[in-house]
Amino acid sequence: MGDYFCLSDCDVIGFDLDHTLCRYHLKETSRLIYESFARFLVEHKGYDKELLELTPATWDFCFKGLVVDLEDGNLVKLSEDGTVLRATRGTKDLSTEEMLRHYGPPREWKHFQSLNTSFTRSAKYYFYDNYFDLPGALLCGRVFDMFQKVNSDFWKDMIAAIDHNYNTSAFKEDAGTYFPCVKRDPGRYLQPCSDSVKTWLRTMKTAGKVLLLITSSHSDYCRLICEHVLGKDFEELFDVIITNALKPGFFSLVPHQRPFRNLVNDVEESEGLPSLDKPGWYSQGNWPHLHELLKTMTGKPEPKVVYFGDSMRSDMFPASSFGKWETVMIVEEMEGEGVPQSDAAKSNQAPVEPQEKKGKFEGMKSPSAASNQWGSYFVDVQRGVGGDEDVHKLTWCCHCIHKYSSLAIPSVEHIADLPLDYKFPRFSPDKPCTSGYYPRPPDSLLKRFQNQ
Repeated sequence: MGDYFCLSDCDVIGFDLDHTLCRYHLKETSRLIYESFARFLVEHKGYDKELLELTPATWDFCFKGLVVDLEDGNLVKLSEDGTVLRATRGTKDLSTEEMLRHYGPPREWKHFQSLNTSFTRSAKYYFYDNYFDLPGALLCGRVFDMFQKVNSDFWKDMIAAIDHNYNTSAFKEDAGTYFPCVKRDPGRYLQPCSDSVKTWLRTMKTAGKVLLLITSSHSDYCRLICEHVLGKDFEELFDVIITNALKPGFFSLVPHQRPFRNLVNDVEESEGLPSLDKPGWYSQGNWPHLHELLKTMTGKPEPKVVYFGDSMRSDMFPASSFGKWETVMIVEEMEGEGVPQSDAAKSNQAPVEPQEKKGKFEGMKSPSAASNQWGSYFVDVQRGVGGDEDVHKLTWCCHCIHKYSSLAIPSVEHIADLPLDYKFPRFSPDKPCTSGYYPRPPDSLLKRFQNQ
């Protein structure tokens, strides 16, 4: 593997959809998702109505990369070696002394090895690494504040809330809060792709690249999103579309992989396909069968594939570890730390809010911005012992970006105007941790590099 990553070297270019090709207006979407989960708990499970009441300041707690420990009710931010950098009990910070009581002098989180090596979900903890479930971290904290202890039924209720709002039939049935709201007013939540991104996708097809869309969203929601952000002719942009992919299992469930299924009017056929023998739109599936199709389509025994995604658990880790694909991670937190928005992204800013909502949510932190309570997504600044200089510690999330991604960008708009043969410096264990970020590293990483 060379020092540079280049799209022109790839035979196949794949994309996740949500928060990758489709950017969301995060403030609007986060409020909707929180309300979706909280309303279910209040209306169906009898939780206190206070859960539905939020202030702009409350959103500072909403921070990607947190792990909720379901055994003790703490939420933790981890360093690259698994030590606890910061922790809360509910939404209240734990002091250094309290953290030592919980985690001992090394401050080691006991489940780190399991999380770090597999990224699988557990009955003992939950890793918040994408914007679709991130508001659940705030909801967890607020529920723990109310209970003052971990209630064994709470997590079952949370899973029920997620399923109620996101299950594959919810869109069609207008169930829950989330899908009905997005269907009613998609422009409030979805950012259309810029013309430069659409031209970029067409340029790649013209250059002979095979284009994939692989999303865990169901086909009906995928169609709504793609028509809004890419246009009615979006299917022409991709050779293969895979919905309800159920990542990370799409990559990891080998040899017990799920078969691909044909779709008829957004309903999956009950009979699975023994193999994938032609381009088209499919549901579920697995990467080994897709890999065989890609070999046929490219005429190469080992086609080079790159996959763009936003989730470490669902995209980066499994695609690189099991599929051996190149990966480009979309990290919107870069824009929260000094990396300028692309011109195309600026033109797609959230619509102006009604005056009555402005007062209520003015000052709300975007989930992609650094948090006063949790600090930076990339680097945590710890006070030195005895008044020594601050220590800048790499977070576990940042370490994973460097380990499982070829490149990190804030959005596809940032690279859509570049030629396909542009050479991006890639992440490498032999290079400083600031390499691999385009157009530049986030502020906290630059400061850490300067202090070393």
